Amino acid sequence: MAVIDLTDLQEKSFLKQATTQPQRARRRAPPRRRLQGVVCVLLVELCERFTFFGIVCNMILFCTLKLGYDNVQAAAVNLVFIGACTLTPVLVGWVAESRLGRTKVLYICALLHFIGTAMLPVVAFPFEDFYIDTHHIVHSLARREQTLLFYGGLLSASLGIGGIRAILCPLSAYSLQDCSQRQLLSFFNWFYWLVNLNSVVVFVGIAYIQQSVAKNLGFLIPFTSVLLALITIHMARNKLIYQPKKVGSLLATFGVFLNSLKMCCVRYRHLSGEVSSWLDRAKEHNGGGYSEAHVENVKTLVKLFPFFALQLLYRASVTQIPSGYYIQTMNSNLNLNGFLLPIAAMNVISILPLLVLAPFLECVSTCFFSFRRVSLSPTALIIAGHLCAAFSAVVAGISELQRKRYPMVEQALSGKVLHVSSMPCLQLAPQYILLGMAEALVTPACSLVTFCLAPSSIRGISMHFLALSYGGGCFLGAFIIQVVYLVSGALEMVRNSLVACVVNCVAISSTCSAGLNVAPSFAPQKRSGDDGQASED
Repeated sequence: MAVIDLTDLQEKSFLKQATTQPQRARRRAPPRRRLQGVVCVLLVELCERFTFFGIVCNMILFCTLKLGYDNVQAAAVNLVFIGACTLTPVLVGWVAESRLGRTKVLYICALLHFIGTAMLPVVAFPFEDFYIDTHHIVHSLARREQTLLFYGGLLSASLGIGGIRAILCPLSAYSLQDCSQRQLLSFFNWFYWLVNLNSVVVFVGIAYIQQSVAKNLGFLIPFTSVLLALITIHMARNKLIYQPKKVGSLLATFGVFLNSLKMCCVRYRHLSGEVSSWLDRAKEHNGGGYSEAHVENVKTLVKLFPFFALQLLYRASVTQIPSGYYIQTMNSNLNLNGFLLPIAAMNVISILPLLVLAPFLECVSTCFFSFRRVSLSPTALIIAGHLCAAFSAVVAGISELQRKRYPMVEQALSGKVLHVSSMPCLQLAPQYILLGMAEALVTPACSLVTFCLAPSSIRGISMHFLALSYGGGCFLGAFIIQVVYLVSGALEMVRNSLVACVVNCVAISSTCSAGLNVAPSFAPQKRSGDDGQASED
């Protein structure tokens, strides 16, 4: 399979079809109505992100202290939930487009979202503080009921999150077809900047409430956020639902692969002749069931698969790092001059580089383009991000060795006293900063590469495959954690210890990140003749 360096990526303009311009002008909504729709979409996306981060930010602490899980199990549950929330927009979007319809799926997902976030407070509610009979016997939920409610709530919430992201807040709703490469990079930088700005508020506010002020009422905040999202959907349901063009679908894309395999088998039995690619067997003039244009688009998408596979491996390694850092922080001294710092608030340190680098990269890109008339290379950004992730893992390993040398102290977390290291948690700040820099550099650049190198008719499908690689990386990371835990479980001295969880994850993450520094060079060839000539700014 031929590959190229992404440094050769040229600016492309996505030209409008002349025949559709009058129709678009007639269908264009009034400015006031468009503004109302944009405000509603932003409110719903804000509520959805608020709910998601509210569930995730202290899930490890909740699993270990409330449900009695060990560190490894809690980290695996956290990764699986994040992966499910990443995969469900792809699956729910396909169901909405091909089966039930967008409006019906939207209401079903909103209901599931409501049910899921309503079940989680039931698990967190302190029944032992309210239900004590005359014989002073505590009545609380049994462990089995807690587990069923907890996992049922997570599953329902992940399906609801997927529906809201896929239907109300799809990337295609932002009209990116007429943007150059530099404009696309700017969009992705600011898009993820807004997402992380929201997460800062959540990690500081909800984490402190869940951990210190009212630990058992923390999950009521996502519940309240869902109520606001439901009200917003009800008030402007006709303006929120974005209707994308009927171009390609996941089902049609996978159909090309299945049809090609089928025709290859038939060819060796009954047919003769050669084709340049096995996918050409799916073309109508070769006996297949798909048009030549659609098959050619799928062939271009296939050339992106090595890039998606490398992103899957990268995500499998890098998604383990935040869970390991969380456990590492939980076992460090959180007391800062009498103030107990929320564990999840340390994630703000990793988000700050994201908030700083986006405006900085925007300025650098503007200056670089004004002098040399070329944009920043996605290759350079991705390589720099992978290096930051590898350095972050190495720094975390060194910090873990230092943490073990400090004497133990008692520390109260969510009503329970734990024996932790006396090393101040702020000494872990460098590894958080490096991790934030990695995400700020890699994520927008990967989105840019995926969007630009795919044909215009299947750009949405290519972004779905990128999301599948991200979600699959979370599941693969959880699987790696479990495998490492089982292997180290043979040694009694390391089983259930923090080193078995954190150091092993850091070692795996460091190795994978270092190996993936060459990932950006394994990109497919450019699409040919798809989008016209490059535009100038």
